[in-house]
Parts: sequence; C-alpha cells; structure tokens
Amino acid sequence: MPIHPRPEVEKLTPAIHGGPDYAELAALGLSPDEVIDFSANANPYGPPPQVRAALAGVPFDRYPDAQAIALRERLAQVHGLTADHIIVGNGTAELIWLLGMAYLQRGDPVVIVGPTFGEYRAAAGLMGAGVAEYRAPATADFRPDVAAIEALIGRQRPRLTFLCNPNNPTGIYLAREAVETLAAACREGLLVVDEAYRAFVASPWPSEPLIERGPGLSPAEGNVVLLRSMTKDHALAGLRLGYALASPEVVATLKKVQPSWSVNAVAQVAGLAVLSDADHLPETLPKIAAAKAYLVEELTHLGLRVVPSAANFLLVEVGDGQSLRRKLLSHGLMVRDCTSFGLPEYVRIAARRLEECRQLIKTLRQLLIRDS
Repeated sequence: MPIHPRPEVEKLTPAIHGGPDYAELAALGLSPDEVIDFSANANPYGPPPQVRAALAGVPFDRYPDAQAIALRERLAQVHGLTADHIIVGNGTAELIWLLGMAYLQRGDPVVIVGPTFGEYRAAAGLMGAGVAEYRAPATADFRPDVAAIEALIGRQRPRLTFLCNPNNPTGIYLAREAVETLAAACREGLLVVDEAYRAFVASPWPSEPLIERGPGLSPAEGNVVLLRSMTKDHALAGLRLGYALASPEVVATLKKVQPSWSVNAVAQVAGLAVLSDADHLPETLPKIAAAKAYLVEELTHLGLRVVPSAANFLLVEVGDGQSLRRKLLSHGLMVRDCTSFGLPEYVRIAARRLEECRQLIKTLRQLLIRDS
C-alpha cells in the first residue's frame, strides 16, 4: 500500500526564485560564468575581500556553534539590542518556514501583502493555513492602500501577516507610520516585516524599536518580527545567511523548531567578517544606485514602463516576461520573469555594475528594434 504525504504537502508548489537554473543553462550550452545575472538582487560587487581570508581558518572537522553565539552578539551590537532578540538562520527563507511551523496550524488565517515573495504563501500552505492576500494595484504603481490592508487584518484576525518592505518585486517602501499602523492592527498575531533589501534604500527609517517591549512604544509591542538578509547586501547568497530581530519570547519559540546546526560554520565566520568591514558596503551602494538610475533612464527611453522602486531592482512592464527572458538568456543575460508573482507582463531587473547594465540596454534595444 503506497504511503501518501500530508494533503498540505501534496498541494504544495515550490516557490520560484531568481538566480540561474543550472539544468536550463546546461540545455542551452551555457555555464553560469557565461551569464550576467540580473535576476538575483545581490550586491554585484561581492563580499568584502577579508571574507575569503577569514574562511581559510574555518575548522571543517568541528560542528558549528548551534547557537551562533558570536554572530548573534555582534549583530546585537550593530542593532543596539541583546542577543536574545536575535535568531540566525540558513537564509531568511528558513526563518519564514520556522515562523509557519511555530505559529500556524490547519485553518489558521494568514494575511500577505502582495504581489510579493513566494515563500510566505508556501510556508503557510505547508501548515494548512488559509491565506488572504491583498494585492496592490498596478494602476497605483503597486503602492499599497494601508487602510485596505488594515481592514483585511481586522476581518481575518490573522496569526501571521507578511509584509516585505521594501517589497519584492515592486520595490515599494512603506513609511514608519504605515508599518506602525499595520503592527497595531495585528493584535492577535505577529506582523512579519521582511527587510531583506533595506540596505539598498537611500534613507531607511529605524525599525528596531518596533520589536521592543516597554512604556511609550507601539501598542502592538512584542508582536513584530523583522527579517534581515546578509545574502543581498553582503553578497553571501551561496552561503545562505539571514537573521530575525524579535522579542525574546518569539526568538525562543523559533529556536524550538529550528534544526540543529542549520547555520554552518562557514556562514557564521563569513557573517562576522562582513560585519567587521565598515567600508565595503557604503562604498558599493552609491555605485549600485548610479547603475539603477542609468537603467531607469534608458529603459524609459526604450518606451518601457518602470515602476518606481526604493530597492536595488526594478519592475519593468515588457508585454511578455517569459518571452523576453528567453531571448535575453540566449544572449547570456538573465532577468527575472515575474509570472510567478502573478505579473506575466513584467520582468524584474537588478542593478549590477554599470558596464553590465550598458550591455543589457544595448541588447534590449536590439531585440526591441528586431521585434518592432
């Protein structure tokens, strides 16, 4: 007699991400090194040089620190918190799934502010939760109606509400007042604010106070979880490293369902190394911003609609995202087709080095002339 998985697992559809599909590249006769990847939103200048030097001293014969104590203590210094407010994960994706496992059961309501990152829905689906999604309209450049989201939260009374800020794939960045409003609305659950791309925002507001308990703070004190990625701004995607800032109670709960040693020794050492470099990220951010400004100007000149973005990537309306992605890939250029976001007319383009952006624009211009 066949053994069947849980119904939730049978229904589960894996989330789709940017980055190379190695089987697809092999079928096209391409290696990853031959492709310029605009589909993954990581810092194109790579990690600081001292990361490689630090990795040379990693003792591969020893288990990693299961509590990531040194990294958590360093992050606590960075954020002005104590280490019991921090949990480190195998990328923020792991932390999203831990939140689902720890706080959701079959039938629980979840609210997602979309269109957005697919892991939120997948994590909720695994637990059998019911998802209600607010979708920001294209006619408003995908800027969410905070009052409408607040009303949806009031009706659904969700256990978890997921908000990506700045949002992937639209790049919309909500102000502090908007997020505080949503936090106050989530009185019966957690507001999970995914800040994976916060470092690329020109003037981000300090969000750490949202998680604190105490007099004079938000009425939703203790119910906000902030997710931060080290794979985007510090270019550690291959190592998988992220962390959450939350109340000690939430952190302790997540640790109960986190697999032992989920953050390997190499990732922990790399995390400490990037945090010890105060210059690399500030030096690269203006270059990324300049490349993004170039892309906005040139894509607009090509007659394409570019959604205003506070992040290091752009959502661009091109008519047929899948078709354009295939054509660009045949030229060794990879963009993110946004069909999985429910936006088949769009692609997402990350800002890379300026010379690479020029190559993309040149190829796009040739393709658009050919198709006109």
